Amino acid sequence: MAREARQEKGSSQTLKAVLGVRDLVFSGAIPPGERMSEVSVSERLGLSRTPVRAALARLEQEGILDAIPSGGYSVRLFTEADVIDAIELRGVLEGTAARLAAERGVSPAKLAIFKALVRQLDDVVAVPPETMDLDAYIALNAEFHEMLGTLSGSRIVQREIERVMHLPFAGPSAFLNAQTSVPAFRASLGVGQAQHRAITLAIEMREGSRAEAVTREHARLARINLDFVMKDKDLIERVPGLVLVAG
Repeated sequence: MAREARQEKGSSQTLKAVLGVRDLVFSGAIPPGERMSEVSVSERLGLSRTPVRAALARLEQEGILDAIPSGGYSVRLFTEADVIDAIELRGVLEGTAARLAAERGVSPAKLAIFKALVRQLDDVVAVPPETMDLDAYIALNAEFHEMLGTLSGSRIVQREIERVMHLPFAGPSAFLNAQTSVPAFRASLGVGQAQHRAITLAIEMREGSRAEAVTREHARLARINLDFVMKDKDLIERVPGLVLVAG
């Protein structure tokens, strides 16, 4: 029991460290190129060095930090091309997940849950754009994409999707909060929702090629949103992680 308690406490501290370091990086508190050491980060977060060491190593694996040969880490600076590549990679991986789900089949119970989720999104999008509950859309959209990965039946594909999602600007909802006041953008969510329905139907009908193609096209909506956000400095500052992108 004591050993299990120690392990649980260690896992909790590591998670706290990971979230803390991510916040320091994505908020711009530690700018790109600045050296980060276990000691300095431990002091800033008020945590011991062991969980901080694990957190720094994890964020390096996620591609957010670079290891410095002489010791420590530095915050990675991304280019706009890197962001585009990350979005494209998510589309490839999620497209593969959708194709595998269609080809391998999904249990009736899981498919029913997935379709119910899409109906919930339908209800959110059905209202006039200016009155849409964007927080509800973001939460349900994230749930849709998370479940899409699990429907593949492949833990490998699911793990790789999770990995690319750790880049703050690669996720399906990365740019939504930045554009809450743009009516045309809110209206475009209807396009994304139509794609959600098409993906679900293709999986249900066991149409692997169509499921993959629509899912990849769906991811490219984020590319359009990126182009919109990158033209406005105020919007850039409202997207977590875009402070890491060279202007």
